[in-house]
Amino acid sequence: MNSIITRKKPWNRINSPVYSICSYDGEAYNMNIATYITAVSMKPKRYLCAIYKDTKTLEMIGNNTGFVVQLLASTQYRLIDLLGKKSGFETDKIARLEKRKALANWNGYPILKDALALLHMKILQQFDAGDHICFLCDVIAYKNNADGEPLTLDILREKKLIRM
Repeated sequence: MNSIITRKKPWNRINSPVYSICSYDGEAYNMNIATYITAVSMKPKRYLCAIYKDTKTLEMIGNNTGFVVQLLASTQYRLIDLLGKKSGFETDKIARLEKRKALANWNGYPILKDALALLHMKILQQFDAGDHICFLCDVIAYKNNADGEPLTLDILREKKLIRM
């Protein structure tokens, strides 16, 4: 029996969903891309959300008690350049999304109209996790926003938007 061992590292073999986080600091909003997000409790419904260090999103979340997680649709892969490859310190991502008429409002946050699902998070705890800060959060509200297939890392690989 022949076995083939993949060349991918174990953490790159998983086809994780792709999310966008909408953060708020009292004056402005920002969005980014996040893939290190997972449910960790059913009752109460809790998630662990990892935010990359030295980002506008992390700065804004650090000044607030919550944020919104948006599950992206497979058709939203074009948002990766704006939300994932540009810094919120240099680019007003919300203004660009408003020009595209890509935003709606939910629970006081601008959200992506075509996002599949929305989770309003309340931060319970945070801790350093290396190159990310992890936030343990309660889901305080949620909404299934649209039908469709989720955006995944495999789609981003297929579109050559990420390497792995």
